[in-house]
Amino acid sequence: MAEPIVDYSRPKGTRDILPPESQRWRRLVGVFADVVEGAGYGLVVPPMFEHVEVFHRLGEATDVVAKEMYEFTDRGGRRLALRPEQTASVVRMFVENRPTVPWKVWYAGSNFRAENVQRGRYRQFDQVGIEVLGVDDPYLDVEVIALAWRFFQRLGLAQVRLVLNSLGGAGDRERYAGALRDYFGRHRDALSRESRETLARNPLRVFDSKRDGDREIVAGAPRLREYLSPDASSQFETVQEGLRALAIPFAVDDRLVRGLDYYRKTTFEFAADALDAAQNAVGGGGRYDGLVEEMGGPPTAGIGFALGVDRTLLACDAEAAFAATVPAVDVFVVDTTGGQQALALTDELWRAGIRADRAYENRSMKAQMKVADRSGAAVALIVGGDEVAAGTVTLRPLRRGKGETATQRQIARADVIDELKRTL
Repeated sequence: MAEPIVDYSRPKGTRDILPPESQRWRRLVGVFADVVEGAGYGLVVPPMFEHVEVFHRLGEATDVVAKEMYEFTDRGGRRLALRPEQTASVVRMFVENRPTVPWKVWYAGSNFRAENVQRGRYRQFDQVGIEVLGVDDPYLDVEVIALAWRFFQRLGLAQVRLVLNSLGGAGDRERYAGALRDYFGRHRDALSRESRETLARNPLRVFDSKRDGDREIVAGAPRLREYLSPDASSQFETVQEGLRALAIPFAVDDRLVRGLDYYRKTTFEFAADALDAAQNAVGGGGRYDGLVEEMGGPPTAGIGFALGVDRTLLACDAEAAFAATVPAVDVFVVDTTGGQQALALTDELWRAGIRADRAYENRSMKAQMKVADRSGAAVALIVGGDEVAAGTVTLRPLRRGKGETATQRQIARADVIDELKRTL
């Protein structure tokens, strides 16, 4: 019997994120946190996996549930799934914990979908996002959209485009779905096989088709605006007025339906025009009034968005914005006495909030200074036998401006922290 093949490479659809790109990811999340926490949003951390029924609320006809979800049975026989998105988990948290409304929260973390891998799309992918539960106010819709817009601005992105639509209330959507089913049914033989299968599950999803044979048929489909109730039309107009008041540009697209079935009323999407048109969506969201009830909670309005970290950083690359930076330490400790002095001194610097590094393995002075120079540190602290005997350290500048000379000096060991704070 042949031995099983052992594969130690990373699974398809995942990747290793190394410095300095990993620091860039952390900085992006930090910028997002700063933007949304300034508007009163608190962090939530949902589980990586849930009972599979939680995600079935996304819509049995969606590709996420039908084709892409990682499901498994645990040792207790329970059917679980790795989260493919986080809105459903946040709603489950709301139903289970019953926090005071309005509940304004944000999240960041990985999701998992078994989809085709391509640039900017992975099977493990990260998102940042916000959710608000318990408020049915069109100006909240504006606030949510504006926070995403301000986040992109903070990153330095100038080529992000906002597209809006309204899916109306539950009754509006059902009437529109019926009209689409009739329309596409009359053109069924001309649709692609994939779109015919989609039509059987959810006629709104046919709008997602990018196939050449479907485009002309899709272009002639009924318009959703013709099926909106007066209340839904008024709500959508208020959202548009609010965005104009904040000078946030947008376009209305009747074909924007988003990929999950829980959306109602306002839906929106952000596209990065600096990216290839086929893969330029960097995030989006909308209202999902009714999702709380589907999970056993009271009637509760909800709205939120999710933004893709990978695509957003690709957009930053395309616009030469929010560049990755190599983190540099402030101080590099050089110890020629065996290493114990460097051990104690770097620990003291860390406790004082000074970024510091050191060499190892009791290498020569010359070898340690080469490492110090590569570290990017502003200064080196040198400890040799003479310094230990005198109770001092040598401070040597490693970076200097044009015309400056690098002069080293002796400082008392006890004064190191105060001297470094003045020097740095």
